[in-house]
Amino acid sequence: MKTVDLASKQSRTIRPVRSKARDKRTATAPVGRRTILFLSLLVMVSALVVLGLVMVLSASAVVSIADSGSAWSKFSRQAASAGVGLILMFVTIRIDYHHWRIFTSPAVVSSLFLLSLVLVPGFGVSQNNATRWLDLGVVSFQPSEVAKLALILFVADVLSRPRRDIRDARTTLFPVLFCTGLFSFLFMLQPHFGNTLILGVIALTMLFWAGTPLRQLSATGAAGVVMAGAVVWNTTWRRERLLSVFDPWSDPDGASFQLLQSLHAITVGGIRGTGLGEGLAKWGFVPYAHSDFIFAVIAEELGIVGASTVILLYLGIGVAGSMVALRAPDRFGMLLAVGITTWIFSQACLNLGSVMGLVPTVGVTLPLLSHGGTSLVVVMATTGILLNVARQGR
Repeated sequence: MKTVDLASKQSRTIRPVRSKARDKRTATAPVGRRTILFLSLLVMVSALVVLGLVMVLSASAVVSIADSGSAWSKFSRQAASAGVGLILMFVTIRIDYHHWRIFTSPAVVSSLFLLSLVLVPGFGVSQNNATRWLDLGVVSFQPSEVAKLALILFVADVLSRPRRDIRDARTTLFPVLFCTGLFSFLFMLQPHFGNTLILGVIALTMLFWAGTPLRQLSATGAAGVVMAGAVVWNTTWRRERLLSVFDPWSDPDGASFQLLQSLHAITVGGIRGTGLGEGLAKWGFVPYAHSDFIFAVIAEELGIVGASTVILLYLGIGVAGSMVALRAPDRFGMLLAVGITTWIFSQACLNLGSVMGLVPTVGVTLPLLSHGGTSLVVVMATTGILLNVARQGR
């Protein structure tokens, strides 16, 4: 209930906090100051990106040679994406987060258009029975990553309007559910159940922090769980993945194959690991070792020490992001921080849970670390917004 009280107190607009040295800086200098919280977030995000580049090189070398004849091909694309992401993060850090409110409607409309375009033959790229990529000739990317940011902007904008009573579901809860449902519907047509789950978690968490009455929130959450359960149980391959979590050896050559290979790699790593580049999982034993299952390679080659470091970094981002939200100068900043932090942390939990057999495999990347250009670029750019909120914290 303390969160609800805090959200209600922040309903009035508060001017951004500016440092005393602001007047001495140039007009383009970012608002706020470099706090310990800001620097901690920046260090943790940077550490994940750097570790990700190293591990993508190690995990993708075999696949890269098979695909292109060069062990560096996938790493080169990932490094290029990291470079673009770094530039965008530097830009978003310097943009006052209040300006992002005006991009809410264009972001939502553009995301809906791109998600619809993915389903059009000739534009959408299909791979492994899923159509999630949009091919524009020069570049291909996943619109679902942009849609997550669009949803966060929309929910933060709707729930931070000063004249909207959070207890009035018609002006707060219903618009959020409608937008989330629309995005989720397009996600499921791809299909991408994992990203749909992440959207739901983001929306519910932001609603909770905004102070939505627990009765409304509980009903919404229960309905979401029932619908997700129905989708899983009525789809044969999803149901098999769910059952494989409880008994991995029930289908070792089918639904449980990837999970068993992942668990074997984690076990082989032990405390210190087999050594960087010395793991065997990436030699075809663990499918998608450089993307969805890169944590298994980390655990095998760097051991419990490396795996624990990764988990602690994500926990650190979760805690730091929550503190940024609590110290945000206004309600819009608080909700932006909550949405971005929930996105990164929930996706990391879903990926790590899949790799360790705690939840069914859902096909989401480990943010900032896995191979995947669109995810890396968008998450780094979005992290810049979170860092800008941190700069302006009270």
